[in-house]
Formats: sequence, C-alpha cells, structure tokens
Amino acid sequence: MTSDAVSSSGSSDTLRQVAVVTSAVLGIAGATVGSGAFGGTPIASAAGGALSADATLVAPAGPAFAIWSVVYTGLVGLTVWQALPAHRDDARQRSTGWLTAASLVLNAVWVGTVQAGQVELSVLVIVVLLVVLVATFGRLLRERPASRVEAVLVDGTTGLYLGWVSIATVANVAAVLRDQGLTSAEPAWAVGVLTVAAGVGVLTAVRGRGRLAFGAGLTWGLGWVAAARGGAEANTSTTVAVAAGAAAVVVVAGATVLARRRGRTLRG
Repeated sequence: MTSDAVSSSGSSDTLRQVAVVTSAVLGIAGATVGSGAFGGTPIASAAGGALSADATLVAPAGPAFAIWSVVYTGLVGLTVWQALPAHRDDARQRSTGWLTAASLVLNAVWVGTVQAGQVELSVLVIVVLLVVLVATFGRLLRERPASRVEAVLVDGTTGLYLGWVSIATVANVAAVLRDQGLTSAEPAWAVGVLTVAAGVGVLTAVRGRGRLAFGAGLTWGLGWVAAARGGAEANTSTTVAVAAGAAAVVVVAGATVLARRRGRTLRG
C-alpha cells in the first residue's frame, strides 16, 4: 500500500471516529430533551400520549424505559472505546462505525418527530433505525470481538439497543394503527405481533450463536408489556398479558439454551 493510500485510510478512520463522537453527543442531547429536560415534552406525554404506557395493548409500562439509561451508558462507553487511537483502524469499527453514528442520529430524529406530534413519520424513522441496527448486529457477527471489553461495549450494547428498539418499533406501529381507528381487532393482532416478536427473538439468538444482549433487551420490553396489560394501567388485557409473558419466556429460554451450547463449544 502506498503512503498516499495509508494517509487516505487514516483520514477516513479519523473522520469515522469523529462522526461517532458527534452523533453520540447529538443522540444524548435528543434523549435528554425526550426525557422532558430543557423544555422538552416527555415522550409518554408527547403527541397526545400516543406512546404512553396505556396507549395500546403492546405498549410497555413506564418503568421499561429505564433501559435507555443502560443503553446510553453503553453507547458512551462504545464511543470512547472506538475513539481511542488503538482502535482507529479496527476492522469491526470500519465495518460498523458509520452505522452506529447513523443509529444515534436517527434516535435523536425520532425523539424530535414524536415531540412534534408526527407519530406516522416517527414510525418511518424507527423502522429505518431498526434496519440500521439489524445491519450493525449482522456485521458484528462476522468476526468475534478481540476482548471482553469489546464484547461488552460493542456487541453487548448493540444487541441490547437492537432488542429494545425491536419492541419499541412494535409499540410505535401499534400507536399509529390505533390512531387510524383499527381498534376492533386489537387484542388479536396484539397477540399475533407478540408471537412474531418471540419468533424473531429465537431466530436472532440462533443467528447470534447464543449472544444474550439482544434477547435481554427484547425480553425486558416484553416483560413490561405483560406488566402493563396485567397491572393497574388503564388499558388492560389478560390475554395480551399472558401472550407477552409467554413470549418473554420463549425468548429468554431460547437465548439461554443457545448461550450454554456456545459456551460448551468454546470450551471444547
């Protein structure tokens, strides 16, 4: 490789690192506004409460959103880790860094669209975010992390992020369907969607060869859907609560079994 090629590659890597850092600042700022700080409207109250805990039968209970603090802590750690000079030319970061930056920007845009009352547009944004995270997760599976720190900060954070956004996408789409008046068959399609979520969780566990982070994020969301529908929220449904609980059990069982098999294979 010529010196010009090396210089060009190094500049591209530096640009990618700066983009991830900048996007992380933007994403955290968006999340802060979305929490109600700096004059922003909390997401649960924005858009007429379309995404509140009792808006639809697949909306997670309020405490579920505490997972964002874990996700953002992981994203901050990932951002710092990838910005270190030692990781500038890291192959996995070259493959996923721009996607990580895009996910952070998209998350901030999603907060903005919801606070502007544009729930239909927010669905488009969160679907694109989901696609970006699926692509990121898939690229990370191509090569094992070089260390436990990388496994936690990069793979773990991305998996947890993807798992939570998966259930958030379901809730977001359901909010639009309800807003369009499609409420008569809501219990039926809610159970159907939760069944699909369980299937996706198991398939992702298989594809991820037992990595637990995605399953943890999805199970967390499903568990809080069950809690909301079976608890004291205004929009309760025993059928949906049981379906969400069963989906959570299926996802966690599948991920655990595969993780144990992967552990035995690595030891063998």
